[in-house]
Amino acid sequence: MGRGGAPSAPFGQPAQSPDSPFGDPGPDGTRRDSRRSSFVAKDRLDEPATQGFRGMLARIGFRVRPNEAERAERADEKVVSQHWPGPRTISIVNGKGGAGKTPATVLLSAVFSSHGGSGVVAWDNNQTRGTLGWRTEQGPHESTLLDLIPQTEHFLGPAAQLADLAWFVHHQSRDRFDVLRSKPMALAHEQRISSEDVDAIHAVLAKYYRMIFIDSGNDESDPMWLRMIDHTDQLVVATSTRDDHAEAGALLLEALSNRGEHMAELARKAVVVVSQSDPKATPADMRRVAQGYRSLAREVVTIPFDPAMVDGQLVYRSLRPLTRRAWLAAGAAVARGF
Repeated sequence: MGRGGAPSAPFGQPAQSPDSPFGDPGPDGTRRDSRRSSFVAKDRLDEPATQGFRGMLARIGFRVRPNEAERAERADEKVVSQHWPGPRTISIVNGKGGAGKTPATVLLSAVFSSHGGSGVVAWDNNQTRGTLGWRTEQGPHESTLLDLIPQTEHFLGPAAQLADLAWFVHHQSRDRFDVLRSKPMALAHEQRISSEDVDAIHAVLAKYYRMIFIDSGNDESDPMWLRMIDHTDQLVVATSTRDDHAEAGALLLEALSNRGEHMAELARKAVVVVSQSDPKATPADMRRVAQGYRSLAREVVTIPFDPAMVDGQLVYRSLRPLTRRAWLAAGAAVARGF
């Protein structure tokens, strides 16, 4: 042992300070080219605390590090703030209506746009009564994907501009993402969308956005649904604590596991979001459903009940702090799959 209890350098090698940013000296005593760390890099995880009693101490001048909860929150913020090379498509699925697909689509879009900046769009890929437009802010027009389809060739051409898409998508002024609506007032046969239409819409959105969140319908045999899966990079199963919602989501993952390599990979890496949509549901109900999915999916995240999620427009910043934290965790789980 060296002086002060520090380990001595091995015989024939000079001692190296553990705090040195440089690599160990080479055999001839010269420094190696690589360095262990940068002089200017700083990890936000170690910045002074901002929350709770530790944050109060930091604001009056004490150097107090954040606790584990705040460090975990910062880590989740960091991962959802990343920009990945190439667009990413995230599909939110469940074969039962009312399982929470639309809230998950809206609030995951909001998480990534709020922390990672612009370039996020939510797309209502639904033949029958898609309600994404009902739960989000309407722009100064009534355009839907039916209006965009005839223009896809133009938007894929060299003369198109991003700003022109404002005629077809609805910008969310508070959560800073765009929405491509379906037309829920029309009957299904009046807005029948083909696989080729899905390809064209996805090509346009992938050209102008870095993240595409797709709110899906309930018919897993629909060509719209199947083609959506072909374009999907990350699958999210949305469910409530209701047994029929949970069972439908589980059956869907099991079915995808037997439908070819791409679908099986999506099922294996899926994220499950369990929302407490019923205020009477208990923590035990949440744990039971979450535990039932742990062998089926890569990660499972639970969302507490929040009145702001029940009806009307969904706005991320209107949620309770605990709910926003849960959706941030869900976003981080999605991002870890890229």
